[in-house]
This record gives sequence, structure tokens and C-alpha cells, in this order.
Amino acid sequence: MSDTDKTKSDSDGSRKQLSLGRGKDTGVVKQSFSHGRSKQVVVQKKKKRISAAPTKATKSGADASSTAKAKSAGPSKAAELAKKLGITEAELRARQAALKKREEDVQKRQAEDAAKQDAQRRLKEEQDRLQREEQEREEAEARKKAEEEARKQAEEAAAIAAQEAKANKTKKPPAKAEEPVEARAPREGPRRPEPPKEVSGAGALGELGGRVKSKKPKIEPAKPARQTRGEPKRRQGKLTIAAALDGDEDRQRSLASVRRARERERERRMGGSDKSEKSTREVIVPETITLSDLANRMKERVADVVKYMMKQGEMMRANDVLDADTAELIVEEFGHTVKRVSEADVEIGLEGPDDDEVDLKGRPPVVTIMGHVDHGKTSLLDALRSTDVVSGEAGGITQHIGAYQVQLKSGDKITFLDTPGHAAFSAMRARGADITDICIIVVAADDGVMPQTKEAISHAKAAGVPIIIAVNKIDKPDADANKVLTELLQYDIQVEAMGGEVQAIEVSAKEKMGLDELTEAITLQAEILELQANPDRDADGVVVESQLDKGRGPVATVLVKRGTLKRGDIVVAGSQWGKVRALTNERGQQLKTAGPTVPAEVLGLDGAPDPGDPFVVVDSEARAREITDYRIRMKKQARGTSTAKASLEQMLSRLKDGSAETQEAPLVVKGDVQGSVEAITQAVEKMSNEEVRARVIYGAVGGISESDVLLAQSSGAPIIAFNTRANKQARELAEKEGVEIRYYSVIYDLINDVRDTLSGMLAPEKRETFIGYAQILEVFNISKVGKVAGCRVTEGVVKRGCGVRLLRDDVVIHEGMLSTLKRFKDEVPEVKEGIECGMAFERYEDMRVGDLIECFQVEMIERELEVNV
Repeated sequence: MSDTDKTKSDSDGSRKQLSLGRGKDTGVVKQSFSHGRSKQVVVQKKKKRISAAPTKATKSGADASSTAKAKSAGPSKAAELAKKLGITEAELRARQAALKKREEDVQKRQAEDAAKQDAQRRLKEEQDRLQREEQEREEAEARKKAEEEARKQAEEAAAIAAQEAKANKTKKPPAKAEEPVEARAPREGPRRPEPPKEVSGAGALGELGGRVKSKKPKIEPAKPARQTRGEPKRRQGKLTIAAALDGDEDRQRSLASVRRARERERERRMGGSDKSEKSTREVIVPETITLSDLANRMKERVADVVKYMMKQGEMMRANDVLDADTAELIVEEFGHTVKRVSEADVEIGLEGPDDDEVDLKGRPPVVTIMGHVDHGKTSLLDALRSTDVVSGEAGGITQHIGAYQVQLKSGDKITFLDTPGHAAFSAMRARGADITDICIIVVAADDGVMPQTKEAISHAKAAGVPIIIAVNKIDKPDADANKVLTELLQYDIQVEAMGGEVQAIEVSAKEKMGLDELTEAITLQAEILELQANPDRDADGVVVESQLDKGRGPVATVLVKRGTLKRGDIVVAGSQWGKVRALTNERGQQLKTAGPTVPAEVLGLDGAPDPGDPFVVVDSEARAREITDYRIRMKKQARGTSTAKASLEQMLSRLKDGSAETQEAPLVVKGDVQGSVEAITQAVEKMSNEEVRARVIYGAVGGISESDVLLAQSSGAPIIAFNTRANKQARELAEKEGVEIRYYSVIYDLINDVRDTLSGMLAPEKRETFIGYAQILEVFNISKVGKVAGCRVTEGVVKRGCGVRLLRDDVVIHEGMLSTLKRFKDEVPEVKEGIECGMAFERYEDMRVGDLIECFQVEMIERELEVNV
């Protein structure tokens, strides 16, 4: 406790005020104020209390010592100490408890530190022990190996020395036995010991006299060593005189042979080869692979793989192709693991992961307008968009799909897809139903439910999307909306007014009636569906339409489903890819980005994709090329397979029926958009039967070029141009080569002309009409004429030149033509019932009395091709 401003107790218990002492740490400071005022202030520097961690022996500060004294003293001393410190006994006890707790915490922390240090010390000792054991084990193994090597070398050296001693004992001369002449020093191993000397008795005397007393070996004359012509020289180790003189003995083992034997012995003792074990690899096996490529992936010799296949009974070469199952068996036989892959793996993970619900945000609905032709679909959309789209369409009908976005007065946005109503555009309507959220079926109040209306209902039900019925043209005098709604009951469409769940709105596109109610119904249905998408990711969606623009190149109309499409993104759309160079809306305005359910025209693709193809943004051009190359290969394979299959089926059908070959009409189709080309191709190919068939050999978007004319000229096909024109060079070439170019802007005219052409190729139908019967009464043989039958017409009439059948006992004997019809001596055109006449057949005379002649006429009727599109 500081002495400043505190009271201090005297011995008699009185209290006096303490004054500020002026020591060496005090000073005077002059303070200046405004208006020339100043003041002298005495300043004292207060020393900072330095507190240390309390221990069992000492306490820091005056309070610590006082509290320690109070702790050791009794209750009276504690009271006195509290009174001395100027605090209450409760505060004193609180300070004592805090100090005690602090001391316990310090002791606990010290104990934990000691335990941690002890654990680290034990861990380090354990690691040192393991390291010493490992080092000792390695040293022991090295010593054992060195001892083993030394022992083997000693054994081999002893064996070689024994052989040399044996040879020296039997062949060495007495005078030169103790002085061997070495031809060369041994290359490895210990020095071979000298052969032992034979000595007698004992002592040096015996050793000196050993030469006289020892038994001398018998010395035979030396024989020259024989050398075979052409025999390679061999290294023989240590050369002695005895070995040099002994030419008939077997040659000694070479050092290389000794090394090989030593290696074999080491392998035997170690239980196998010192070489490392064969490594196991993961071999990637595609659908097809050559044998040499498979061997390279396994890091095996091609000869080994070929040998294995020969053992399996398959004579194969390195360039032969293996299927995936056979390759997998080979890889497993060689001890490797297999990873099966296919070409379709390039599309794995293309669309990216699924979106998290946290990232989803609301999006505008996609609404498809469908219905029968000329029921006012585009006019209704024009009324919503306040634009005139109909004026830009040839013939007043929509012939390709369109995507538009409308912003309502409330600020809500709706994306509309306009689909054609003609029967040829069934596939386009199906695509529109597949990518939509809500389907509006437009029915004219003065026309009712028509075939394409039924088809639109089927498409909407197949897609599983909600349906809204828009009864259009209610402003006409003969309009009857109730009749339309009643007809819809036959197709399981029950509106709300009749107790169902389908909304029905009466509208008039011409008078702009009921538009607010229609948009309100769309907004309400969208709220029920709770449409959401994640805009913060790479974009993906579907291609609505595509075309070739003369100034801009391939243009694809896309509808984004998820994410945001930006300029510079690398896009894969079906079998086409490219970098997005520009984004425009349906009005031609430039866009920087296109979010979910925003229709946009994309420029920058390398070709026009097919409508309905999915598009997705990828991370690199290499990935885009890989995906498109795979899809192009799959398309070619599918096209080749289907063509071969169709040709085989047609051939078998013709062989079975014995009919003539089918007449084929080839066509070259050029259109303004890909959807129109697809619709024309499908409609034309449906106009086929067993006798005639139309086949589109080439269909594409864009204007007619010289290459198109050359293709048509080589295949003998006319060019069908739908909303496109030929350039000057193509027109001149077509006139020169005689290629016909037909221009169309309405699909009705195109389909009718193709149908008429195919109908003209059909053979006329033969229709047989019965006209009468005649009974043979007598047969006359007239010279220069032949046999003539005298007949009576029993039923109908007989006409000259008609067809006849000769019936005998109700069995047809002959069928031919009537050559002569006479009444007495005159030729008559016809003979009626009950009149007798003379009849003769062409190139047939086997007629008998009682035979019956059936007369008929054959009419040739021109046929028309029945088309169901």
C-alpha cells in the first residue's frame, strides 16, 4: 500500500494525515495558462512496484509479507494486521485465499513443465536406444557377412592349394621342387601355401639329412603340352614347373568360374537372388490396345508377352489389337494391377459438382408457348413483348424456335420459348418442352383442339411440366371458349373452372385482352415451383437454335441453366467448341454476362451445333478439343452403323419379298437455321415406303456454295434451299452442270413438292374390274385362224380386247387376252348377256366344250404417296 494520501496508525491508535515527501525523485514543474497565468506544481516520480512469482519461501511486496504474517498468527494478530493495513478482516482473508490459489497454480504449472520435460527426456532416450540397436544390428550383419565372405574365400583357397599340392607331389622334379617359378601372381584370395616338406626323425640334423633319407619321387620324362588348333586361351592361375610339364592333366578352373560358383553359393545361402523384387505397376487399359503398347505400359519385354500368348494358344504379333478383357488377363498374369478406362471418361465431371442449397438464388421461369399452326402463338408473344415478330416470318408462321425475355411492370422477368406449330417441327416442340418450366398451350377459340394441339399436350405431359391453357381469339364472333375447355377433357386436361388444377386464361392477342391475367398466372405458378439456380459458377445450359451468319459466322442461341456465361469463356456445345467472342440478346444488344435462364446468342464457335445439344464451360482448350473429338468419332460410328443396318434390313426385306429395288430420290438440303434443316430432313425421310424413298445426303445451314453444287451434281440430287440463296459462282456452276436449285420460304410448299416428286416415281396401280362370264358350247377349228370357241354370254358383258381366264371345273387353266370377238362373220366391240358369239385367245387353243370364260378389264390408276408427318 502506498504512503501517499493514506492514514497511518500511531501507537495510541490516533490517526494523522500524511504529507507528500520531497525526496530526490521530486521536482517542481511550471505550468503556463492563457492570459499570462502560470502555476508552480510539485511533481514526485512514483517508483514502479516489481512483483515476482510467489514461492513457498518468500512473498512479493508488503501485502505478501503482511498476509504471510497474518496467516501464521492467530485471529487476534490477523485483526491487528488488518487494522494496521487499513483493511477489513474479510479483505485480508480474500487476499490470503488469492495468494494461496496463485501459489497452487504456480506449483501445478511447475509440475506440468517437469512432467513434460521428463516425457521428452524419456522419448529422446528411447529414440537413442532404438538408433543404437539399429546401428548395432547393421554392424553385426556387416561383420557376419564379412566373416562369411572370408570363410568362403579361405575354403576356396584351401581347395585350390590342395589341388596344387597334389599336382606338385606327383609331378615335381627333385632339383627344382623347392623353387617354383610363378608365371603370374594370383589375382585374389590369400597366398597359396607351399606344399609340405618330408623330413625324418627329429632335430635340425634330421631336418638337414632329410634330403638323403627322404623318399624321392619317380621322375618321368616331360611331355610337351598339346594345344588344339583354334582353342581359345584360358587363364589358369598360378603356374608351376610341374603344372607346365603336365600337359595331359585337366586344366584348372578359371577365376571367372570361381566367382560364378561363389555367387551361386551366396544366392543359395541367402535363399534367392540379391536382385530387388519385381515392382508392381498400375496399368491403364483402354477399350482396345496393341500388344506392344500393353507390354510397354507393363515395362515388360514384348517377346515375353508374345510367348505367354503362344502358351495360351494364340499366335499374335506385336501390332495385333487386344480387347480390354484379354488385356486385363495378361496384366494380372504378369503380376500388375489393372485400371480400366474408356473413351467416354473424357466427359466425366464435365458438368461440375452439384450446387449447395446455400448458393441457390431465385431465377426467372422459362415458359414455352406451344399449339397448333395459326392459332396465334407468335401474335400472343408479340403482344407480351410489344414487338412485331410476325412481320419478319415468311408466310406469317414461325418456322424456327425463338427465345425471348420479357420484363413485366412489376419488375419480374419471364423467358419465353416460341416453337413452330407445323407438324414437321415435332422434334423442336419436344426440345422446347424438355428445357422449360411452364408450358402454355394456345388454342384458338374459333377452331378448337387440333392435331398439333394434341401433340403439344403429349409433349408437355412427357416433360412433366405444369400446363396453362390460353384460349386465344376470344374477340371473334364465333369464339366459344367453353367448347374448347370441354374438348380438352378428352385429353385429361381439366381446368380450374371444371374442378381441375390446370389454369385457363381467355386472351386476345389482337385486342391485347387478358395479358395481365396470363402473366399473373405464370408468376403464381413460378412461385409455387420455387425456381432457383446458382449464378456464381461456370455456366451450362442447352442450345436452343443455331445458324450460320454471313458476317458473324456460326451463331448459337443458348439458354443458360446454371452459372453465368461471360465473354472469353471456353464453351463446348455438342460436337463444337470455341471461345465466346460476343454475347447478344434477341434484340441485338451486346451483353457482358448471361445469367440463369437468360437467352443469348453466342459468337465464336467453330461450327453450328445441333439444337438441343448441351453446352458447358470448360477450363482449357485442350479439354475442349478432347471432348469434341470424342463426340465427332461417336457420331461417325453411329452414322456408319445405322446406315449399314438399314441397308442390310432393306436387302433382307427385298430378298424375302422378291420385290424390285427401292427407288431412291437423293436431296441436298440447305437451311437458314439448324432446326429447320433437322425438321426438313425428318419430314422428307418419313415420306418413304417399300417402293420409293427420299434421302437427304447432305444437310447444313448457310448459303449454297460451289461445293454443294458439285456434291449435288455427282450424286444426281437437286438442291433444296430453305430461306437461303446461292452466290453468283454457285448459280453459274449449277447452270453449267445442270443442277436444279429449288428455293422455298414456307415449309408447306417444300413438303408438297417432295411428295409429288415421290408420287411420280411410284408405279401406277393396276385395278381389275369383272365384266362377265361366257360358256363354251362348241369348239371350231378354222384354217389360218386356229381354234375358235362358240360361246354364249351367261352374265354381264364381253368386250373386245379384255382379259380372260379359262376355268375348267372351277380351276383357272389359262389367263390371257381376248384376240377375237365375232358375231357371225363380223368383229363386234362387245356382246351382251344371252347372245352367242365366237371367241379366240391369244397364243392359246386348248379349249373344250363346257369350259367357262371369265372376262375382266384392267385399269391403270396413278398413285399418290401417303405422308404421315
